[in-house]
Amino acid sequence: MTFSVNYVERDGGGVCLRLAGELDLSTAPELTAAIDRLTATGETRVLLDLTDLTFCDSTGMAVFVRGDNRAAAEGGWLRLTGAQGRVERVLRVTGLADVLRYEPESVDPASRSAS
Repeated sequence: MTFSVNYVERDGGGVCLRLAGELDLSTAPELTAAIDRLTATGETRVLLDLTDLTFCDSTGMAVFVRGDNRAAAEGGWLRLTGAQGRVERVLRVTGLADVLRYEPESVDPASRSAS
């Protein structure tokens, strides 16, 4: 399955990137570039929708952390939602679910404390 990143504007501010396919060493640069483009244009609240992400290795997890660090440096955040199966399990086992304040069905991360 191919990897894709789709940009979606959010009503409450910030943006959502919908990820689909497999996020690994070969596809991670695409997500990194998308996050970098957003933060370079001033977007500091980024929600990653992982509903259609079928696989994520350590390289992908590193992109999540790097994206959160970059957004936080500008006063924002990167949050995750929608992970299922193995992707959700890896987030929980690694502790990234807590670090990145993962919620399976996040309504709007901006509506609660993002600090």
